[in-house]
Amino acid sequence: MLEAQRVFVVVPAYNEAARIREVLVTMPSFVDGIIVVDDASLDATAREAHAASAARLVEIITLPTNGGVGAAIVRGYREALALGADVVAVMAGDGQMDPNDLHAVVAPIVQARADYVKGNRLRHPEVWRSMPTERLLGSLVLSTLTAISIGQPLGDSQCGYTAIARPLLLRLDLSALWPRYGYPNDLLGAVRAAGGRILEVTVRPVYRGEQSGMRVWHAALIVLLIGRVTWRRVAVGHAASRATPHH
Repeated sequence: MLEAQRVFVVVPAYNEAARIREVLVTMPSFVDGIIVVDDASLDATAREAHAASAARLVEIITLPTNGGVGAAIVRGYREALALGADVVAVMAGDGQMDPNDLHAVVAPIVQARADYVKGNRLRHPEVWRSMPTERLLGSLVLSTLTAISIGQPLGDSQCGYTAIARPLLLRLDLSALWPRYGYPNDLLGAVRAAGGRILEVTVRPVYRGEQSGMRVWHAALIVLLIGRVTWRRVAVGHAASRATPHH
């Protein structure tokens, strides 16, 4: 626990047999439970997760078909809620999230200063040296567009290192969230629509020469999702103004 709050971590994983064990065994001691969601991996991800689970409280859920990282996270969210989590963090199974940053990510929620916390890699002094240039530039562009769409300043919309408070999670329509690439942008829109307080904290970018799975069409899809978030916000605002009596 952290200040009497039960902290769970959801670990979405697809073909992460080489990294998943390290992710699990280096999880900070204040974490009450870890939920690995194996998104129908084709390698030994589930077996490696089971091997690491002997030393930690780890629940492993293997999905029958690949649904996308967003769908895997939603499955983990549901399980964490069922297990009584007060705070639910997300750390990917690829080892690109420094476990030493987890306390900083969950602390604002434990201290009731935020409802949803996102890591911001772009504020870290190592980012220009460690993050691939195309990914860095893409993150800057998508973050700017997402900030405009949700109506709040935002530095790193694409970072998946997050934490969310139980009350906010219960208010979200999890079944409506986008399941694949673009889920962080769609989730940010849902959080804002639900009145959630969003806060960013600096986290260390971790890259080990991995090839990015992002393609041009992925970026185009994210832009479309950002447009949908903007349309929803404008539509809700318009509906609210029409419902307000004018004198």
